[in-house]
Amino acid sequence: MSQSPAFVLNVLETPEDPEGSQEPSPYDESEVHDSFHQLIQEQSRWVAEEGLELQQRQPGTGALGASGSDHETLLGPEGAPVYSMATLRILASMPSRTIGRSRGAIISQYYSRTVKLRRRAGRPQLRDMGRSARPSLRLYDLELDSAVLEEEEKRGLLVKELQGLTAAQRDHMLRGMPLSLAEKRSLREESRPPRGKRRAQRRRGLLSCCDQLHDSCVLASHNLGLALLSGLQALMPWRYALKRIGGRFGSSVLSYFLFLKTLLAFNALLLLPLLAFIVGVQAAFPPAPAGPVPTFTGLELLTGGGHFTHSVMYYGYYSNATLNQPCASPLNGSQCAPEAGSLPYNMPLAYLFTLGAAFFITCITLVYSMSRSFGESYRVGSTSGVHAITVFCSWDYKVTQRWAIRLQHDNIRTQLKELLAEWQLRQRPRSACGRLQQVAVLGLVWLLCLGTTLGCTLAVYTFSELMIESPVSAEREAVLLLLPLVVCLLNLGAPYLFRILAALERHDSPVLEVYVAICRNLILKMVTLGILCYHWLGRRVGTLKDQCWENFVGQELYRLMVMDFIFMLLDTLLGELVWRLFSEKQLKRKGKPEFDIAGNVLELIYGQTLTWLGVLFSPLLPAMQIIKLLLLFYIKKASLMANCQAPRRPWKASHMSTVFVSLLCFPSFLGAAVFLCYAVWQAVIYLNIQVVKGQRKVICLLKEQISNEGEDKIFLINKLQRVYERKERSRAGRTEEAMTPPALFTDDWGAQ
Repeated sequence: MSQSPAFVLNVLETPEDPEGSQEPSPYDESEVHDSFHQLIQEQSRWVAEEGLELQQRQPGTGALGASGSDHETLLGPEGAPVYSMATLRILASMPSRTIGRSRGAIISQYYSRTVKLRRRAGRPQLRDMGRSARPSLRLYDLELDSAVLEEEEKRGLLVKELQGLTAAQRDHMLRGMPLSLAEKRSLREESRPPRGKRRAQRRRGLLSCCDQLHDSCVLASHNLGLALLSGLQALMPWRYALKRIGGRFGSSVLSYFLFLKTLLAFNALLLLPLLAFIVGVQAAFPPAPAGPVPTFTGLELLTGGGHFTHSVMYYGYYSNATLNQPCASPLNGSQCAPEAGSLPYNMPLAYLFTLGAAFFITCITLVYSMSRSFGESYRVGSTSGVHAITVFCSWDYKVTQRWAIRLQHDNIRTQLKELLAEWQLRQRPRSACGRLQQVAVLGLVWLLCLGTTLGCTLAVYTFSELMIESPVSAEREAVLLLLPLVVCLLNLGAPYLFRILAALERHDSPVLEVYVAICRNLILKMVTLGILCYHWLGRRVGTLKDQCWENFVGQELYRLMVMDFIFMLLDTLLGELVWRLFSEKQLKRKGKPEFDIAGNVLELIYGQTLTWLGVLFSPLLPAMQIIKLLLLFYIKKASLMANCQAPRRPWKASHMSTVFVSLLCFPSFLGAAVFLCYAVWQAVIYLNIQVVKGQRKVICLLKEQISNEGEDKIFLINKLQRVYERKERSRAGRTEEAMTPPALFTDDWGAQ
């Protein structure tokens, strides 16, 4: 009866140690530790130089295998192949054969060596023993299996080795061993020193009821914290869904949801300092209302006006003075004297510096994310051998659950499809005539797309001018939704026209097709936002009717965000769900629509740009954006799983995340930063201009007053001159009368 070939793992002996050298006894702990350390060094050096070899041992075929060449495949009994040494080396270096070749394999080899030494040093040779002292072969049936005894000896030696280490070293070694958690826990308990065990038992015996209650409370709180942490992780939208999306739809669709996750992090980073230093402080010290506060009607959720105007939602609500602790009795009826220990809080400076710091942190984070994404996507030599790495090194051997195995299988299969599609695309040539025809079609399509963008821009500009010329009263706030409605209709309809025109181009690369669509949609949305910014900055003061300009811009951006979210939901409902039902019921098509990566990504960039534009005028817009992104994640994920299919032409989105972050940084964040800087400069410069104008007016008044005072002086001088002349004339008359003779006066008197 033939036996199946047995493979034995042989490790090369140390060339420096002769065969007759006596190794240290395993019972000496220090020498055992040195031997163990030496074995680790030898194993690392030999594996790096030569590797392990597999020998196939066959009964009676050793000579045949030895005499064969290294490059031949010999046949053993019943046609079993006997591989050559070169083939065996290649097989031994495969990832599946080298798993576990770490400290666990070294420890196992160390056990074998110490067991041999123990048997060699502790047992006498069989030939030196008497016949009566030799064990009877009949008793072998009553003994345990030699493999079990050997495993027990290995376990005892492992426990003894672990006892000689420190607690940190013992935990580190146990953590690296390829064992189950139950075995590691058992080994940790067995390797604890006896003194520590007795001390722990004594300490447990002396514990009082209060200590036991305290320990129970600490343990319960710890378990509660772990349960809450696991619950929070389960609530995260990217915990399991991202793996499922990547395995089913590929990295191209996955890049959209990863980008959405990145936007969530950016908005959370922007919102935290605003809540801590602006919104929270102003909510703790609310200003006195200037007039009657309108009641909440529900229309504010769409228009952003009404009751929201008198809340922390907008810039105009925040105080323009220094905040202090409230006092019980004001001094002058309106002002409070700050207490001695109170710290005044300058709200205008806090508002400005908090926004500046938040934008600076966002800028640093964006630059870091972009540089990191560039490093991961464009790493030198990252594409060499990627097929072999995906085939041999992608599987995670720690996965044991059935759903996780299926998910990982789908993910690897999708990666292989993308890699093969990318490789086939590089091998496909194109003739010169075909290239010339494609260039002509591209030029025509680009002209049509640019013309459509120009028409949308003119429509937005015309409608905004009409809104300026016809001011809306407070009773007709619903009319304010017309401008956001027109903008969102154009942003929704134009990309569908671009998609129809893109069907004429017939790009060979789906990556290039997505990039072209992103570029066209980006031009449309950025030009539209530019027209709106010009409309907001050029809004005439007379049309606002004593309304705060910052509140007006904040309400406009609020309405645009709300209408954009509503139209995204309508696009998901009509463009994916209704179209799938129509194609299945009416057109009798089995295929589902593909997920529009370019349009959905540009919608995210557009919404984030609106958030950055309006954070100066409405500090709570990042909170609205976070809620919007969370809802979008779940809605888009559900629609993707139910209404969409994987791309018909699989392609690897290795650089998509880098492109998305770059677009978020340069056109979006940079444009928003320029707009806000100009707006702040226009608050600052406008104030200075008004101050200068006031000073000029005061100077003119002072000059007029000085001239009037000069005329008054001239008038007074003339008046004094006349009075003086009159006095002089009266004095001269009196002098003449005094010089006239008395007889003359007598005659005259008598004559009368």
